[in-house]
Amino acid sequence: MANVTLKDVAERAGVDVSTASRALSPEKSSVVAPATRRTVVEAAQALGYRTNLQASALRRGRAGIVGVIVADISNPFIGPVIRGVAHALGGRGMLPIMTETRDSSDEFAQICDKLLAQRVDGIIVTAARYGDRALLRRVAAEVPTVLAVRELPGSGIPSISHDDVTGGRLAAEHLLSLGHCHVAQLMGPQDIWSFEGRAHGFRDAVVAAGATCTDVRTLSRLPTAQAGREVVDDLLARPGDRPTAIFAHNDSIAIGALGVLREQGIECPDDISLIGYNDVPLTAHIHPPLTTIRLPGYELGRLAAELVVTPARDAEATAGKVQLAPELVVRASTAPPDPKGS
Repeated sequence: MANVTLKDVAERAGVDVSTASRALSPEKSSVVAPATRRTVVEAAQALGYRTNLQASALRRGRAGIVGVIVADISNPFIGPVIRGVAHALGGRGMLPIMTETRDSSDEFAQICDKLLAQRVDGIIVTAARYGDRALLRRVAAEVPTVLAVRELPGSGIPSISHDDVTGGRLAAEHLLSLGHCHVAQLMGPQDIWSFEGRAHGFRDAVVAAGATCTDVRTLSRLPTAQAGREVVDDLLARPGDRPTAIFAHNDSIAIGALGVLREQGIECPDDISLIGYNDVPLTAHIHPPLTTIRLPGYELGRLAAELVVTPARDAEATAGKVQLAPELVVRASTAPPDPKGS
């Protein structure tokens, strides 16, 4: 079959080529009368017409694509974020391309160079670490760039993130309200702002209440379930009284910690309470269901996509950072401490 052209679509729909072009353009279709637009779309579908994306990219100087850089594709939190990005971009006729750094700075730099070479329309980064400031400033000078999930204070790059300090504080206040006086936090990598913010919010609230906070840092670059196993092993091996409650900096760390507690015969929440962060899918269905701080991943991804494709004339209005409010989700993994002690 011969290639179907825009002219063929216009002839079938009974309109001129310019009208057909506008009707099929996500950016311009709103200027075409709804009935005409519907006729053109039906004609295109009947003929099997597909927009020539390469030609369109050459005309616009861009590819109609947004790069989405994630740290760890296996992190269950990232799915809702990507879905939000994809739905927002799809409504504009654009396509996200997702790539993974595995939290490697070298891989991150290579990915950025490849995306810039593809002349993408923008880049959304969920994998930023403190050491990436210089790289991201260079990237942002060439193409619209938005930080999502992990902000980067001092970078000057717009961000859509979570109010992690308040989230950490909510976790502390929940445990304190249950009567816990000695708590611990299993910390994510501290060269990532979201984990540092959670640590500050949690620790400050605990200390202000006159309670004891034990910080356990991970050596892993990835905040995974395996990292959770390692840090809770460290905590349980320490001399002295065991904390009666634990705050894990994300749900993956919490799930890893829960596995070790179970293996050592420590019941949750009877012997020790546990709270996570993110409210990833299925945390309500593990045993026990995990108390956590909800981070609205879909909404975060949607807002990041809208920001990265905002026209340059609106840049001043959208500059800076947006922080989404955290929400405490109480489930069965937290309870008052055993009055008889550990």
